[in-house]
Amino acid sequence: MEKKDRNLWIWGFTCGAETWNGRLAMLGFIALVITELLTEINILAFLGILR
Repeated sequence: MEKKDRNLWIWGFTCGAETWNGRLAMLGFIALVITELLTEINILAFLGILR
């Protein structure tokens, strides 16, 4: 059985793509939390959607 590298960036529905998708989603969530902490308003008000 061949061992696959899950860190390779290959386009399509691959294990590596799903790993990178999860990592980028975690970074986005952390950026959202930091933005809310620094501005002291929620993200919808920050974007002008909720007033």
